Amino acid sequence: MDDLEVPSLRSLSDFLLESARFSTPAINDPSRWANRVIDNLLYYQTNYFLTAVLVFLIVGTMNPKAMLMGLLTMVVIFAIFVYTTSNRVEMHRFKRSHPFVCFLLILLCCFLLLKVFGGLLVFMWGIALPLAMIFIHASLRMRNLKNKMGKKLESLGLKRTPMGILLFQLGLEEQARS
Repeated sequence: MDDLEVPSLRSLSDFLLESARFSTPAINDPSRWANRVIDNLLYYQTNYFLTAVLVFLIVGTMNPKAMLMGLLTMVVIFAIFVYTTSNRVEMHRFKRSHPFVCFLLILLCCFLLLKVFGGLLVFMWGIALPLAMIFIHASLRMRNLKNKMGKKLESLGLKRTPMGILLFQLGLEEQARS
C-alpha cells in the first residue's frame, strides 16, 4: 500500500464547465462505452469521491433522523446476517427446537423493518443518488489525452490508485488494461 497514489483534484473547469466536453456514449458498442466510463472513473476519482460525500451529506441533512435510522438499520441487518451465517449449526438447531419462537421473531423483524422502511429508503437514496450521478458523468464526459495517459499508467502498474484497486477487485481489470 506504500505505492498507493491519490490523484489530484481536477479543476471544476475540467470536470464540469468550460473545457469539459460531453456527448452521448456509444450505446451500441458496449466495450467503447465501458472504456470511457473506466477512463473517467480513474481520471476523476478524487472529484467523484468528493461529489459522493457531498451528495450523501446533502441527502442526510435534508432528513437526518431518517438517514441515521436507515444507517443504524443497515448495520443491524448486516450484524444479524454475519451472526447467522457464521453460526449455521446453532441457528438450525434453534429453529428445530423452537419453531414458534422463530415464527414470532420473523414477525417482529418484519414489523420493525416496515417501521423503519422510510429511513432505509432515505439511506439507500443517499447511496444510490451519488452513484447514479457518477455513472452518468463518467458515461457522458468525453475522454481527453490526460485521461487516456492516466489509464495507461494505471494499467502498466506504474501508478496505483484507490479506484484502480477497486476496479481490479470488481473484476474489471481487463477493461481497465485495454
